[in-house]
Amino acid sequence: MKHFLILAALGLLLAIPLRAEVPRPSPDFEWVDSTGSAKKSKDLRGHPLVLLVAPSPMDRTFRAQVGQLQKIYERFAAEETLCIAAFSSEPGVIRSNIPFLTVAKGAVTAAAYGAPTGFAIAIIGQDGNLDYSSNRVVPAQRIFDIIDNSYAKQMKLRRN
Repeated sequence: MKHFLILAALGLLLAIPLRAEVPRPSPDFEWVDSTGSAKKSKDLRGHPLVLLVAPSPMDRTFRAQVGQLQKIYERFAAEETLCIAAFSSEPGVIRSNIPFLTVAKGAVTAAAYGAPTGFAIAIIGQDGNLDYSSNRVVPAQRIFDIIDNSYAKQMKLRRN
């Protein structure tokens, strides 16, 4: 009888379909497109995102992180990675050959990502999961590895 109950319980567990849910959803934000319209972060699903939060584009840490991204930007572009900037204090021009989307409400987004007055980087997977966040400059290869090893990317590579 005991073996029957164990087998029945195991059968029920196997019959339940498994769902993958986002364990750490990223905080929502609004970004501005080329026409000046505000769009939701959910519109960017399907692309890996690198969100940089800083007081201004002249912030030393922000410029250092952009320098890291420029080292292997071609590889990020091949993965359809989008770079986004949120400025908590003063907006400005980002001096870089990397195209950046800008966040409409930088101060609100900075607070949501835990950097109301300083620098932060967040890597958001294709599924909207907050895969990584830090308040330090991250080497470009490390960012690429995080994107390349995300759950959504690994599921695409698995054989059925």
